[in-house]
Amino acid sequence: MKSEDDTAGNPGSNDSTVLLHVEGGTGVVTLNRPRALNSLTHPMVLRIDEALAAWAEDPAVHQVLIRGAGERGLCAGGDIRAIHDDAKAGTTASADFWRDEYRLNARIARYPKPYVALMDGIVMGGGVGVSAHGSVRIVTERSRVAMPETGIGFVPDVGGTWLLSLAPGELGTYLALTGTAIGAADALLCGLADHFVPAARLPELTAALAGAPVHEVLPRYAATPPPGELAGRRPWIDHCYAADTVEEIVERLLGQGEPAAKEAAETILAKSPTALKVTLAAMRRAAGLGTLERVLAQEFRVSCNGLGSPDLVEGIRAQVIDKDRRPRWSPPTLAEVTGADVEHYFAPLGEDRELHLPQGDVSRG
Repeated sequence: MKSEDDTAGNPGSNDSTVLLHVEGGTGVVTLNRPRALNSLTHPMVLRIDEALAAWAEDPAVHQVLIRGAGERGLCAGGDIRAIHDDAKAGTTASADFWRDEYRLNARIARYPKPYVALMDGIVMGGGVGVSAHGSVRIVTERSRVAMPETGIGFVPDVGGTWLLSLAPGELGTYLALTGTAIGAADALLCGLADHFVPAARLPELTAALAGAPVHEVLPRYAATPPPGELAGRRPWIDHCYAADTVEEIVERLLGQGEPAAKEAAETILAKSPTALKVTLAAMRRAAGLGTLERVLAQEFRVSCNGLGSPDLVEGIRAQVIDKDRRPRWSPPTLAEVTGADVEHYFAPLGEDRELHLPQGDVSRG
């Protein structure tokens, strides 16, 4: 039995950017902005959240599936053009969006029913937030998973610093600073996914989920992914990224004599110096906060304080709007970013503006 939208309380039913239906016992969420790589808008976040809340209480819904429309990916992240315009205008729409987005991330992480995420194709930023906190995370040979925020003068959010802080060794620090997109095997290694299914079998898997629980269906489709790259790089990654400062990380990378390490150093040096230092601090602090909810509260503080950063506007301009790929960071070097500059991002917002979330036990550690 398939019903469109009505099972989710008909939230925003005239908005086609998120399609909702229940098939068998599975509530299906389809992100439906394929021309924009299914990038999330504020109405999309609210619509997903309302559907999940309704399905959590609906005895006819036994599990949830989230997927992306089109062939290119699940979700490329948030609508960063809107964030650019908001930051440039000095308004607060982005803070409102992040508050609801991070609440959605927390809901997914503590969802009481199986939450199956098809992480096919591009899964970046906010796309990681609506998938990698789920209980059943499926990647394919087409998956490209990343938290690329430092490249636009921003800091990994949507619980990304929490997820990456749980990765083995210093793999999470490597991914957070470089923004490197990884494939299926490396996503599994880093704890960002649980299972590999060939992309050609996803339609068959999706159809099977309509009639049976995911734990019964998935073993018929799960396979071994093509080899990844990170396992063989662990020795130098763990050594270099354990350093206390970004400057020392770069110095260690350049001293390795490994082409991949040198490439990583060059990648880091092209990112926003301020965003890099704040990201390293956020990662180290996330590891000690203990729960996703506390990390999301920290990320909300960092995001809101970073909204006025000149690097955020400049990074989005260079990468997305003008696409000249030549951002002019301010300050332009790591040495010029002070400890006070970094601490500004972690400054309290005031009790009425902080993100308050119920504390749940969602540790994957």
